[in-house]
Amino acid sequence: MSNSLSEQLQQDMQCEGLLECIHGLKQLDKDCFRAMVESEEPLTIDEVAERVDRERSTAYRSIQRLLQSGFIQKEQINYDQGGYYHVYYPTDPNQIANDMQRMLNDWYAKMGQLIQEFEDKYEETSGDVPAQG
Repeated sequence: MSNSLSEQLQQDMQCEGLLECIHGLKQLDKDCFRAMVESEEPLTIDEVAERVDRERSTAYRSIQRLLQSGFIQKEQINYDQGGYYHVYYPTDPNQIANDMQRMLNDWYAKMGQLIQEFEDKYEETSGDVPAQG
């Protein structure tokens, strides 16, 4: 994150900002996710690439980031003659929200621990500093 926490809190955030803020997703990732959300059916990588007007390899990398973040699911479709292909579709929004809430809770607990460590460390030395008055 390039902005400080105080700068981020002052910004006018939207729900899509969570994708960027919590998972570090890029604009293309958000575009690919939106394409899948707006589709009536699961999409192949080629279909996603076409909808976001990018090369297949570029769309593939974005889809991999979305998979790792848990925003989308992958399903294997088998051909009757043999072979298969994959389709991708968005994860249930409730599951995504629960995962982000859990991640935020973990972050909050970790920050609380670091703040306590800071307080403990500098409280020991504060007795040596004369009070300002």
